[in-house]
Amino acid sequence: MKKLIMIALAVCTIQITNAQGPERNRKAMMDLEPEEIATLQTKKMTLALDLNASQQDDIYKINLENAKMRKTQMAERKAKRESGDAAKPTKEERLAMANKMLDHKIEVKAKMKKILNDEQYAKWEKSMAKRQSKMKGKDKKKRDRKKA
Repeated sequence: MKKLIMIALAVCTIQITNAQGPERNRKAMMDLEPEEIATLQTKKMTLALDLNASQQDDIYKINLENAKMRKTQMAERKAKRESGDAAKPTKEERLAMANKMLDHKIEVKAKMKKILNDEQYAKWEKSMAKRQSKMKGKDKKKRDRKKA
């Protein structure tokens, strides 16, 4: 009986630890400077795509630009939330934000196509598609939790 309780306790502990894992990583990334985030992302891409030195430099610039943009957007949202102006955006504002985001994605994709060779680009696109589908799954789970 004692062993059964210990096993159940261990399983519960592991489940709780796994559930907290991704959130901790996200918070840790938020504490980093844009330069540090860009460096980490570039190194991960170097390992995944086998980039040469000039490709690494070009991709670092793109990652740095993206990290700075995300950091400013997060700061703006945080300031709105703290000041109490965090109202839901109107339909027109949502449309404008979606267009801006899609334009940025198209721009990044065009830059990556210039930097990477065909094989690397195909690998990068595949990883981006996988990442996007993973994010959609998280969004769905989040919506389901809110409904419950």
